[in-house]
Amino acid sequence: MAARAMDFRATKRQYSVREDATVEITKALAALQPLYGKDNVEIITTDGRRVRGTVRSMKTTQALTTPSVKMETASGQIVKIPFPTIAEIKDHNLSS
Repeated sequence: MAARAMDFRATKRQYSVREDATVEITKALAALQPLYGKDNVEIITTDGRRVRGTVRSMKTTQALTTPSVKMETASGQIVKIPFPTIAEIKDHNLSS
């Protein structure tokens, strides 16, 4: 069975850059919430970096900070990924 993927790449819209970023952060948060604590999740960033592992932490409510997600890789490394840099989220878990 193929992995489910959600694409967050920027598209042409009639919103300002600031509003567009808010929409993308909201989409990323909605996609990541059900995956919290699950392993075998892959995040691809806008610069092409791929991080695969377990979703460990999502920070979205602190003032003056960029919302981000922390992923724990198979080697135990913790990687912090800001929401605006997320291009795609893949859930490699088999769904029943």
